[in-house]
Amino acid sequence: MTTHAPADFAGQHITVAGLGVSGSSAARALAGLGARVTVVDGGDGEKQRAAAGELAEQGITVRLGDGDTLPEGTDLVVTSPGWKPDSPLFAAAAAAGVEAVGDVEIAWRLRGPGAAAWLGVTGTNGKTTTVRMLASILAAEGLNTLAVGNIGTPIIDVVLGQGKDGEPPYDVLAVELSSYQLHWAPSLRAHSAAVLNLAPDHLDWHGSMEAYAADKGRIYEGNTVACVYNAADKATEDLVREADVEEGCRAIGFTLGTPGPSQLGVVDGILVDRAFVENRRQQAQELAEVSDIAPGSGPAAPHNIANALAAAALARAFGVRPAAVRDGLRAFHPDAHRIQHIAELDGVTYIDDSKATNTHAAEASLAAYEHIVWIAGGLAKGATFDELVQKSAGRLRGAVLIGADRALIREALARHAPDVPVADLDRTDTGAMSEAVREAARLAEPGDTVLLAPACASMDMFVNYNKRGDAFAAAVGELTARDH
Repeated sequence: MTTHAPADFAGQHITVAGLGVSGSSAARALAGLGARVTVVDGGDGEKQRAAAGELAEQGITVRLGDGDTLPEGTDLVVTSPGWKPDSPLFAAAAAAGVEAVGDVEIAWRLRGPGAAAWLGVTGTNGKTTTVRMLASILAAEGLNTLAVGNIGTPIIDVVLGQGKDGEPPYDVLAVELSSYQLHWAPSLRAHSAAVLNLAPDHLDWHGSMEAYAADKGRIYEGNTVACVYNAADKATEDLVREADVEEGCRAIGFTLGTPGPSQLGVVDGILVDRAFVENRRQQAQELAEVSDIAPGSGPAAPHNIANALAAAALARAFGVRPAAVRDGLRAFHPDAHRIQHIAELDGVTYIDDSKATNTHAAEASLAAYEHIVWIAGGLAKGATFDELVQKSAGRLRGAVLIGADRALIREALARHAPDVPVADLDRTDTGAMSEAVREAARLAEPGDTVLLAPACASMDMFVNYNKRGDAFAAAVGELTARDH
């Protein structure tokens, strides 16, 4: 395990790539440890200049408009997650023999003796929900914990803040890790970790599906207790087989069906554990009921049951009692725009899953409901929609298409679901959502679900998926006001 005392960074010239949240956090933290920090960023807009001014007040040099050139005398490069591995800055660092790592790697190296264990979660979809479920379960056990990483407080700030200002140190951290972060964290070694699923995503950054999967698989390297995989996604189990783990570390599967030995699963609406019991071949431990998963948010969607099982597996690997799994799942409340129940009007349910920004996430969302009027479209990011439509065609009562790349979905519907009525809205302004909801309400019948699961990114019409979801909720509100 690679560790460094905070003093090891004193006097080093460290170049931080990127002025975003993680980059700024890393720059401040390293400067506070006595490093000489230069931040580089290719942007030179108002936002970057404001951030640069704040860092300059702390003695940090910021170089805007040039993110390609390595500052002379750099000892270490710390990159923000989004910077591509083939960026010229990293080529220059490699040529100079300078190591490039991410903020997660720095946080890992800064951990001191007795530091909190890390329980890691990655996957194409479901990371944030699973990590927040995990943190809720750990808290229900009475552990001092926090959901960190690709969510919430920058992880360097959390590690450096351990036990300061009279606060008790954390017992364990629930850490969400993106493929970007894992790529730049070579020495990370979690207590236990889960890969929830794998589907093509961010291939423009990684270069290939193989490289993307390999970076996801890094989360298993050096695990000490459990590598948690999805029994329905063989690729995740393959990553476990390929991982170099500590002796005694076990492969633990989760399944929506009846679990085998060393698995968690579902039997008659009950989440059960056949992994962390004394006799896993003949015994099973009841953990919770499916209805315990975020009660008050409507019936649990299949993918959220899977997320709950993964969270439970990691918690059980850390020694959490079954009752805490149940209590933590009951206390958990999903984030907005993730299978969020908005309203029920005239027997039609309106669900916001704006976070479904790729086909894999949309497929999981569509599988959760029997009869659907689907609102979809946006920026496809190179995706194709034939497989998604084929799998979901039998559930579709209608489809309303919005956004720049909606023609790709319309063509897939014509090929694989020609009888499904389609409303194709030829507009990409933010007001299109109101029309989309009105069209969906027209197509829906009592018992149907109007589901916003776009399968696309939002930036053609909205700042982000949150704003898209907000527009959907507002449009449903308008529908309520008009019709009632």
